[in-house]
Amino acid sequence: MVKDQTRYLRLANITKLINSKLELREVLNHVVTAISEEIVRCDSVGIYLPQQDGSFRGFVGKPEVINGMTLDMHIIDTDFDLLAKEVIETKRTIYIPDTSKDHRPDPRAVEGFKIKSLLVLPITVETELFGLVFLFDYGIPMNLTELEIQTVQSYVNMAAVAIQNAKLLTNKEELIQEKQLLLDITRDLSLCSTMQEALDICFLYIERVLGNNNIGVHLIDPSVHMKIKPATINRNSNWSAEAWVKSHDEIKFDDENDKVFQEVIASRKAEHIPDVYADDRVNHKVCRYFGIQSMFILPIVSMGKVLGLIVIADLQQRSPNYSQASQQLTQSIVDTTASTLLNLLNMEKQELIIEQRTAEITEKNNELETAMKELQRISREKELILHSAGEGIFGLDLHGVITFCNPAAAMMLGYKIKNELIGKPVNIIYNENNTNNDEVIFFRQDQSSFPVEYVRSSIKEGERIVGDVVTFKDISERKKMEKEIRYHAYYDSLTNLPNRVLLKDRMEQGLSFAHTLKEKAAVLFMDLDRFKSVNDLLGHSYGDILLTHVARRICVCLPEGGTASRQGGDEFIIYLPCIESEAEVIEVAEKIVDQFNKPFNLKGHEMHIHSSIGISLYPQDGQTAELLIKNADIAMYQSKTVSGSSYQFYHLAMDIRTFENVKFENALYKALDHGELELYFQPQIDYSTRSIIGTEALLRWNHSTEGLISPDRFIALAEETGLIVPIGEWVIRSACNQIKKWQEKGYPPIVVSVNLSARQFEQNNLFQTVKGILDEVGVSPELLCLEITENQIIKNTELTIQTMKELQAIGINMSIDDFGTGYSSLGYLKNLPINALKIDKSFIQELKSNDDNSAIANTIITLAKNLDLDLVAEGVETLEQAEFLASRECYIMQGYYFNVPLKVNEFESTYLATKGEFL
Repeated sequence: MVKDQTRYLRLANITKLINSKLELREVLNHVVTAISEEIVRCDSVGIYLPQQDGSFRGFVGKPEVINGMTLDMHIIDTDFDLLAKEVIETKRTIYIPDTSKDHRPDPRAVEGFKIKSLLVLPITVETELFGLVFLFDYGIPMNLTELEIQTVQSYVNMAAVAIQNAKLLTNKEELIQEKQLLLDITRDLSLCSTMQEALDICFLYIERVLGNNNIGVHLIDPSVHMKIKPATINRNSNWSAEAWVKSHDEIKFDDENDKVFQEVIASRKAEHIPDVYADDRVNHKVCRYFGIQSMFILPIVSMGKVLGLIVIADLQQRSPNYSQASQQLTQSIVDTTASTLLNLLNMEKQELIIEQRTAEITEKNNELETAMKELQRISREKELILHSAGEGIFGLDLHGVITFCNPAAAMMLGYKIKNELIGKPVNIIYNENNTNNDEVIFFRQDQSSFPVEYVRSSIKEGERIVGDVVTFKDISERKKMEKEIRYHAYYDSLTNLPNRVLLKDRMEQGLSFAHTLKEKAAVLFMDLDRFKSVNDLLGHSYGDILLTHVARRICVCLPEGGTASRQGGDEFIIYLPCIESEAEVIEVAEKIVDQFNKPFNLKGHEMHIHSSIGISLYPQDGQTAELLIKNADIAMYQSKTVSGSSYQFYHLAMDIRTFENVKFENALYKALDHGELELYFQPQIDYSTRSIIGTEALLRWNHSTEGLISPDRFIALAEETGLIVPIGEWVIRSACNQIKKWQEKGYPPIVVSVNLSARQFEQNNLFQTVKGILDEVGVSPELLCLEITENQIIKNTELTIQTMKELQAIGINMSIDDFGTGYSSLGYLKNLPINALKIDKSFIQELKSNDDNSAIANTIITLAKNLDLDLVAEGVETLEQAEFLASRECYIMQGYYFNVPLKVNEFESTYLATKGEFL
């Protein structure tokens, strides 16, 4: 009786351990210990787990070292161990009391360990085999009884439960991770504006899932009889995109003769080929050229249309073992990407894109809801007692009285005194007759309730039921998360305002209602003026704070029934249904404008922000949600022409104004071709010697009809459209050509400074472009200085700094422009690859001996000296400013005090022809 009680306690203890947070190895060690204590005549107990290659390797056991080998060095060889082979195939326990009379055990082990008796048990749950347990002696037979074998079997069942729990938990975590991954890629793809961006994101997630970076895409060209062409390849691939595409041309790749490609397109099903040379369908010539050993090919299909193929190639001799789950997840990634690619292929159809994007979001929400329901179903139907990592466990006798309780259960149920639950009826916690499969409620000691998942299963000794064990976990947080996920599908996570999906739904219903009842409605499209400057100056966290304040101020202005929605960035849309007149709309707009007359407090930073509002009215300005939003957007841009916060109603003439903006943009596109761009030069003076030491090249646009256009009007447009990249290259080339001309005229060499845009640093070929120009023109790199602002470095620190290092390495001077206006860290300033700092003119123009600008200028001068950097003061306009800087030993100056930017001939005659003797 004492032994039975001890066994029960051991089983109960292992039951608790299984549902604790211990690692699998620790739990199985306890199982081994329990078996060895139960069967004292056993000299060795070992648990062997299956490996990927089909063998079984030692995992835990006693003793840990046998014949000088650790347990994990022992591998079951079923070619010799016929006993293990039979247990694996039959999943039955086999006991051999005398090994001399049985040929099945491995004779090598029997001889080596002098084994007289041997017990082998399968670790199984239902029909699934999780491992093997070996018990044997070293010369003295164990003489096991049937009861002892059953006892060992009960412990082995515990091991099976622990292993299955670990697998279930791993599978559940992998499922959740897969669903989250699909949500992440859906979010990332929704932000893409080009096919290359979408494909790069697709490659990134496929590489994460399969661990293979050699991923290429072949796209169908509908203009050439649906011919497949190699399009691009993963940036992390072993090949460059240019070399990869060029190689296909060199080897004359023909998709029509590639049977695998044609079959995947026809069947629209993925094809995994572990050995390409064992498959006659594969183009072996292409595979040998690229060194491909195996391939995984997936079709890109969206809306029933095949867009192309994703090809994942492996260059290793041994084919990668892609699991079925990883292949399916990869296909889901490709399917998700396909929708985005199709949208990008049809960008001109804006109305269709809006419908497709909305459908995609709805579909993903449905998929998420389906996945959540599936998780709940799996949790309810598959997680039986002790087969899950539940947090709380308590035991019951046959009368429903609690016999034991682990600390986690007591804590969740609100019992603070140890063993306080023991001896109490289970109905104080829950009544199983009143539960249902959708949600089970447990009650705490204070009668408060919480939702749980639980399982109840019998405890057996042999064939006799001695009680039950209840395993449960609190799912309050999961319920909360499910609610939040449903919420964020329709609301903006930052401002808690309805998002574009919910807004569209409300507008469509409202406009349908207005059409039926002949009512009016209004749409207000609002945008914050200079919002980007808040992010650039203070950081995106302050920008987020501003957006939340704006949302609250808008909401207080809404009439009953109105909807305010954040569309993204700093854009908000307000929908007002059932309006009587324009006066109601004006009242709302003026309330919003009034809200923006008050400053915003952003963690101690007081900011005055203005807003621009465009208004369209139903039905005269449009009868669909899309058209009303579009026209309100046009009116908003008209509102931006008015200083301060303002609003404008849409009218047809605004489309004409939009056309004028397009004409200005087109004129800028043609400015390079028409030779309308030119460089002006402003001298940089050494005040101590009154001589010129350099010049800054400044861009000017001499429009054919409008004359000289201020850079303030066209530089921002060039940045926005991306034209700044070819224009910037033209500026560098023109500056280098001018340096060469001055050298040929025999003028003294001077350094020419050129400003670089952040957009130029985003191009991977900036270094090659600059070096190529210098080599082509034949100018020494030491005569060129490239300037970049602090904020440009912060936007893309890693890429920018790497390019700066490459430029500096060949002799080009690097300078930080407008220094002091940004927010770069002085901690890494000393590590930047720079030669000089330029003090921003805002600190120079009002220098006084004791003001803040003077203090900042002094600090920058001292900083430059300590870092051994050259220093240039910009915007020097008066003698007092020059003398102040010279008294602080800052001698290199630039500004109107010396001269305005000059045309090249004026600059030459003033400074170069006089050999610098001009002051």
